Formats: sequence, C-alpha cells, structure tokens
Amino acid sequence: MKSILYIEDDPASRSLVERTLKYGGYKVFIAACGLDGIDMARHEVPDLILTDLNLPDMSGREITTTLRSDPRFKTTPIVALTAQVLKDQRELTFAAGITGYLTKPLDVDHLLEQIAYYLGGGHDVIDQGVLSAAQSRYTQELVSRLETRVRDLEAVNQSLRRLDKMKDTFIQLTAHELRTPLTLVYGYSRLLGDNPDIKGITAYDPNMQMLLDGLTGSIGRMQTIINEILTISRIMTNNIDLSVGPTDLGNIIQRVLRTYTQAIEERHMNIRFDKADFPDRLNADWELLELAFRNLLSNAIKYTPDSGTITLKSRLEGETIRLSIRDTGIGVAVDEQKTIFERFHTTGDVALHSTSKTAFRGGGIGLGLAICKGIIEAHGGRLWVESKGHDPVNLPGSEFIVVLPINARSTRKQQK
Repeated sequence: MKSILYIEDDPASRSLVERTLKYGGYKVFIAACGLDGIDMARHEVPDLILTDLNLPDMSGREITTTLRSDPRFKTTPIVALTAQVLKDQRELTFAAGITGYLTKPLDVDHLLEQIAYYLGGGHDVIDQGVLSAAQSRYTQELVSRLETRVRDLEAVNQSLRRLDKMKDTFIQLTAHELRTPLTLVYGYSRLLGDNPDIKGITAYDPNMQMLLDGLTGSIGRMQTIINEILTISRIMTNNIDLSVGPTDLGNIIQRVLRTYTQAIEERHMNIRFDKADFPDRLNADWELLELAFRNLLSNAIKYTPDSGTITLKSRLEGETIRLSIRDTGIGVAVDEQKTIFERFHTTGDVALHSTSKTAFRGGGIGLGLAICKGIIEAHGGRLWVESKGHDPVNLPGSEFIVVLPINARSTRKQQK
C-alpha cells in the first residue's frame, strides 16, 4: 500500500483530502504544520508528500527545500496543493524543488488520477529559463525571510530577557516584603510563649501547648521558604557572596544529620556515615555548604521509602574532593536528570503536593536542588545526579555527586 503525507493547517481541507485518499486505497499521514510534517516525513518516509504553501510556521517551499536536502527524498514526489494561483508564486514553488502544483478549490473527482500520475513518475514541466530566474528570486526570498525571522527572534529574546529580569526583581521584592511581617509574627509568638499567664495555661492544658508549637513550626516553615527564595534570587542574579574560611566538612554533615534526626527515626531510615571519611579542613563557605547539604539530604530522605538506606561518602581526588549522597529510593528519570536542578522544577503530581520536606515523596517549591547547584558552582565545583531511572516499585535509587575544590576562592559574582 502506497503512503501519502498531507501537510495542511486547515481542518476542512485535511478531512476532505484524507477521505479521498483513503478511498483510493492509500495509507495517509496528516500533519498540521511544517515542522510536524518534516518530522513525520523523516519517520514514515512516505511515497508522496502533499503540502499546502501557507502554513503557520514555515512555507511549503521551505518544507520542500528542507526535505530535498535529505537523500531519502531526492526523488520523492512533493506536490503543492494550494490556493495560490498567481504565476509568480507557482514559479517560485518549482524553484524550491516541487514536483507538481495543484490549486484549490480541490477537484475531488480528478485528485486520485493526479496522485497516480505523480506516483508513476510524472511531473509538471516549466521552461528552464523561467525556472532559472525563479530560482534566483527564491534564493532572495529565503534570505529575506531568514533576516526577518532573525530580527523577530532577537526582539522576542530581548523581551524574554526583560521579563526574566522583571520576574527576578519581583521575587526579590516579594521575599523581602514577606520577611518583614513574618519577623514580627515570629517575635509576637515568642512573646506569647514566654508570657507567664500563657505558660500557666499550657502547664494544665496540653492542647494549648500543641497550638503554640504548631504556630511556631508554621512560622519556621515560612521563614525557611522565604530564605530559600532570597537565596535563589541571589543565585539567579549572579550576586552570591562566598565567605571562605577553614571548614570541617565532617562537622557540617553531622549538623545536617542532627537536623533530620526526628524524621530519620520516625521513618526508620538507615544512615551510613563515617565522619572520619570526610576532610576536616576545607577552604569554603561553611554556611552555604551546610545549606546545600541540608537540601541534598532532605531530597534523599524525601524520595526514599521508610526503612531505606542513605549512604554518605567522600574521597580526595587531587585538588578536589568528591562527595556522594546515595539513596535506595525511587530514582530519577533519565530525561529529568538535568532539569531537576532548574528553578521551581518539581516532580510528580502537583495536585498531590505536600509541604513536608522529609515525608516520603513530600513536596517543596522546587528550589532546593537549584540552590544546591548554585552554591556548589559558586565554589567552583560541580553537582550532578546518577540514576538508572524512576521506578517506585523496584527502587533503583539515586546518587547525587558533588565535586568541590579543596581551596575555594573568596569571590563575589557581580550581576550581569
């Protein structure tokens, strides 16, 4: 069975031609735009290609030129089916390498006969002198369209840069505006907790103490989110400070592990960590590194089922140190192993989102790994993930690897 690809953005025309071709016994592929048509042609390699000339993304002439550069389509019949009836447009289309030129409105009664003609090796004839002149005009048209598209892309790119800067500014201002009232709320909650009358009530009423603890915990969670937003805004604007000094990496990991002691115990996690394996003297910004490893460990806990194992290791490699956090969790899909470090990237169903950073498959706002990457790269290091894929059943696990220079330099990246 012969196959035909029809590239057409008008649904009515697509439907009519498809029905007619299928009635004639052909296998029909349909594409609604030029790029989809090119991709489909390369994948299916049809025996004949029908294309409209006016498409939303590229012209039928450009499609023809693109396909003719592929050896598989050197002799494939490519036929224009278009409403353009002007002689000049017809000549330009032949200059692009078209085989035949059919005009709309479509003559359904003769379409199958015309298709059989082109499939049998037939082609429309054009005077060579006219074709040569048309090829020169077509080249000029391509250059002109290319220039227009480049200028359009430059304008769009400039607009995107402006919007991106506005977004970064909005994030910074919003975070600062939220921090001020939240600081007051935190202060009032502390005063409330220290009030003698309240202390007397909580001594006799456990529910009151539970309410106060819930208030304090929620405020702390909000402060953490705002601090994350402020940190990522510094990273986004290339305006991150490093206060480099002697750093005990083993102590940092110990403090991070203590932060998650309750979650580790509640979820029966197995932590494999030997402080002696980690260097006790590294030139780095210990506060930022602690933040990075806190997020990395939180990520490992979050995507590892209860009773899973998390292994932390390090080793010296010349002038660098290589650290890894390996878990026995659900793993990371291969196609997401780079995008998970992008800002606001989240995995899973947002409708099932949880604010917990330690509950299995809990949520967040998608800044943790982006913050880690920014901090590690600010030190002149690298961060990446290795995983066989995402599998909640077989649990292939993930390994996040950090490579840091032993002596990071104290630098301040200025905003570009």
